[in-house]
Amino acid sequence: MRDLQKESTTEGEGGTAWMRRLNGLYVIYTLAFLSLVATLWFFETLGLSREWIGFIFLFTTIGVYATIGLLCRTTDANAYYVAGRSVPPIYNGMAIGADWMSAASFIGLSGTLYLTGYGGMAFVLGWTGGYCLVALFLAPYLRKFGRFTIPDFLGVRYGGVIPRLLGVFAVILVSFTYVVAQIYGVGLIASRLAGVAFELGVFLGLGGILVCSFLGGMRAVTWTQVAQYIVLIIAFMMPVAWLSIQQTGNPLPQISYQAQLADVTAREETLINDPAELSVQAYYANRVLVLQQQLATPGPALQALRQSAEALVQAQRARRAPIDVQLAAERALANVPRTVDGAVARWRDELAIAQIKSRPLNGMPRHAKPFAGDPDGDSIDREVFDTSRRNFMALVFCLVFGTAALPHVLARFYTTTGVHQARQSVVWSLVFILLLYLSAPALAVMVKYEIFNTLVGSAFSELPGWVFAWNKVDPGLLSLQDVNGDGQVQLNELTIGSDIIVLATAEIAGMPYVVAGLIAAGALAAALSTADGLLLTIANALSHDVYYTLIDPRASTARRVTISKMLLLVVALAAAYVAAQKPGNILFLVSAAFSLAASAFFPVLTFGIFWKRANAAGAISGITVGLLVTTYYMITTQPWLRGVFGVEGPVSLWWGIEPISAGVFGVPAGCLALVTVSLLTPPPAVAIQRMVESWRYPRADV
Repeated sequence: MRDLQKESTTEGEGGTAWMRRLNGLYVIYTLAFLSLVATLWFFETLGLSREWIGFIFLFTTIGVYATIGLLCRTTDANAYYVAGRSVPPIYNGMAIGADWMSAASFIGLSGTLYLTGYGGMAFVLGWTGGYCLVALFLAPYLRKFGRFTIPDFLGVRYGGVIPRLLGVFAVILVSFTYVVAQIYGVGLIASRLAGVAFELGVFLGLGGILVCSFLGGMRAVTWTQVAQYIVLIIAFMMPVAWLSIQQTGNPLPQISYQAQLADVTAREETLINDPAELSVQAYYANRVLVLQQQLATPGPALQALRQSAEALVQAQRARRAPIDVQLAAERALANVPRTVDGAVARWRDELAIAQIKSRPLNGMPRHAKPFAGDPDGDSIDREVFDTSRRNFMALVFCLVFGTAALPHVLARFYTTTGVHQARQSVVWSLVFILLLYLSAPALAVMVKYEIFNTLVGSAFSELPGWVFAWNKVDPGLLSLQDVNGDGQVQLNELTIGSDIIVLATAEIAGMPYVVAGLIAAGALAAALSTADGLLLTIANALSHDVYYTLIDPRASTARRVTISKMLLLVVALAAAYVAAQKPGNILFLVSAAFSLAASAFFPVLTFGIFWKRANAAGAISGITVGLLVTTYYMITTQPWLRGVFGVEGPVSLWWGIEPISAGVFGVPAGCLALVTVSLLTPPPAVAIQRMVESWRYPRADV
């Protein structure tokens, strides 16, 4: 790999011996990985244990990524920050695909579609649509700019220290919460794949991340991400094609899943009217009333609950009940909250769950129904329909503009050889991303078909082993409780998290365990690839835009790279520590990162490129106002953030828009502030205006 990198600087890319060797290496790598899967499959039939399959997948893939990272080690600033600007478009597109398809995309997209049906298509439309904006408005011009980071662009384009520092702050704000979620996903996957503790899984994955990005920077990350993309796309496409053949006889799930969707729709009608399901809903409706009464008078309710638990323990001891019965009563007493605040927090969480489970289909909408409510119904139904449609469009808006403004994605366009290649990279990235995104809706429908027709209605005494295995990993991901006591599984008795829909696909469908290990290896590749890019983006912003530009402009190249590596290590350890605490609302924060990125970066980047009158004061105002409006709306409307910041009083949603889409207000506010302040203050220097014109009207497309 190091020899190839040297050749690329002298031979060029298209049609060279270097390109042919590069293609050959990745073909061999792909065939070797497929051979590994086939070999493990063969040995599984001979009795190879699941633990060994998991260990082999885990350590083989991480070992390969680490080897690439070691081979690509460098102290050259150009190679470390932008991979020597020599990455061919097809490979840059593949690296962008891996960088983009994080654990949230690989694991969470199909799970979100499973739980929300049509509403989850907002993520597919928004995430892919964002790349159209990247291709048209950002990628070629950022490559023409030719620096290292997004804050670097802001510092040079607008001049002064403040725009650069605001850019660094926004990069850290957006990227850190994102990377915490990736490392959390690494811990979850490693704990399931190898059976290790979650915290140990976090730090095993962290080791793989650091070896890939610590030594070689963007050069190592690029070639590692190409290898990771190959793993993750094979890991996603193989089980979904298998499931399609198993259910429909057609290996193309994108075409065949329509029949399964019709069956799921019919099954939904049956479950809505099933007496057993109605009894479970009635149980949870009663539970809602109880919890609401407890929350109305939490102090007396907690005291009564504790007294009841103490009385039960004493009664069991007095009648010399069996030891397991006494232990159960003692555990119930120990589980009683110690404080009123603790009781209120728990009861609120339980109330939210009970309210969902008191509704038909376990609170899920009908899969094929576009929006909630009814446009032809009464006034309430029409209002629900309008609100649902507004939220769908607002989420698409935030995801489109957020995708186009994510710093770790935009940084990849600095690595191509020229402007034309940057445009080609966007096209290739869309091709590679769509391979997964066109298959995710099919996987969601086919897994729902399996659960509705296989798990629901089965006996609790005959539950498959994967139910217990995932419950052991995290009860919040999967749990079952026979609340109506009939010994049969009802849909509303099942709690299943979106994160395990993909990871448990093979086990749900009865495939060999090697397929489950393959899926986990793909999810691990997705999480590692995005974590690499995010950590590098944060470290480079701090080392280049803070240390080198503002603190020590005379620092040598070796010192700059060393500082970046040190900061990378610090940020990685901090993210791993936060992830190991299993933060409860990290998924909301990751989704909200798109609103934050859109509000902070999209106005200043696009106006900075297309409007030469935009100045530093306008940029500062645009970033500040955009972020303030977005964060204000989130803090005052999102339940967890309201609790963190002590916000009291009724929640007031603007036009019914959910807090995840706060960027729909922040982006226009940032644009308005940037334009208004720029017009009210002196224009930028003539040299800067000419520089902007040179980006938009180059003499040659280089």
